[in-house]
Amino acid sequence: MTAFRIEELRRLSRRPALAPAPPGAVSLAMGEPDFPTPPPVIEAAVAALRAGHTHYADQKGLRQLRAALASRLPAHPGRTWTADDVVITHGATAALAAVVLAMVGPGDRVVIPEPAYSLYADLVVLAGGTVDFVPLAPDLHWDLDALAAALPGARMMIFSNPSNPTGIVHREQELQALGKLLDGSDVLVVSDEAYHRLVYPGHALTSALEIESLRDRTVYVQTFSKTYAMTGWRVGYLTGPREVVDAAAHVHRTSNGSLNTAVQYAALAALELPDGVVDAMVGTYRQRRELVVAHLSGIPGLHLVPPEGAFYGFLRYDADLPSEAVARELAERKVMVRAGAEYGPSGEGHIRISFAASEDDLRTGLTRIVRHLGAGRS
Repeated sequence: MTAFRIEELRRLSRRPALAPAPPGAVSLAMGEPDFPTPPPVIEAAVAALRAGHTHYADQKGLRQLRAALASRLPAHPGRTWTADDVVITHGATAALAAVVLAMVGPGDRVVIPEPAYSLYADLVVLAGGTVDFVPLAPDLHWDLDALAAALPGARMMIFSNPSNPTGIVHREQELQALGKLLDGSDVLVVSDEAYHRLVYPGHALTSALEIESLRDRTVYVQTFSKTYAMTGWRVGYLTGPREVVDAAAHVHRTSNGSLNTAVQYAALAALELPDGVVDAMVGTYRQRRELVVAHLSGIPGLHLVPPEGAFYGFLRYDADLPSEAVARELAERKVMVRAGAEYGPSGEGHIRISFAASEDDLRTGLTRIVRHLGAGRS
């Protein structure tokens, strides 16, 4: 007999099981950098293995890695960040799972502005909570009036900044406004800032930890995956209120145990990379973003809010077809994308395009998308 929670997850989840693109197809579906992991990171892992770092690490993570990450957190008046404020996790996925499973119980309501990364809702379902989706404004930034109506009595709010799937960067003023809405409440904020280094000209990222009215209620979730092209290494971390950090650490050690020790030494090496290594990757993403915007601008039947960060375009189409059907049709035409419905009810009528792909694949895929959807369909 299948457990109730899994039945609920299967019933409600729209997350597909992804596979490599078939021969002749290009994939604009994966949120994965196509760059190799920088060589110094690989060399650090090899050196750690040869030095005998092949046994269990501290279950919260290597103290020196946690201390290095704590030293890089935004200044917090009245609190000195230390290694004890950080938990190293099996990617940001495990960090998100740890905090949701630690802090959300049956019947708890969790507010998720959507379209949003589909893992958030799935984790709430797994924890027995109730998802309260709040649609975004037409510009894909928060609808603050809708949030004001939804937040009272909620247990938690989860969002990403920059956003997956929309590519929006939530402005400092938005975060300040959220802090005012939450004043006097016990709502816990989970800010997934996995794409924090991927922000494009004209936009600036403000971490929720930098907002005075949010910092004491914010769980900050981060990963090495996107910044350092380390998706397969599975290194994430979280910080926040100490009691929440300790609870999440307990869940993580129960369900995951400690992270691969040598990989943590590799993560330490990633922190020491020159800024130019990351800047070069961001520069390439910027060029690809400009290619996407140029290719899709002015096409009848297609509408794109230009991405402000991350490496996604959330493309609205006029065709009167469910997004899952559109994604299937595009797959038949040899281009893989993600259906907008995966990311919440208002994602319907959209597809998500990743430009973490080569320029050649991007041009090919965009041409196929425009050919199929560009004139609109009845």
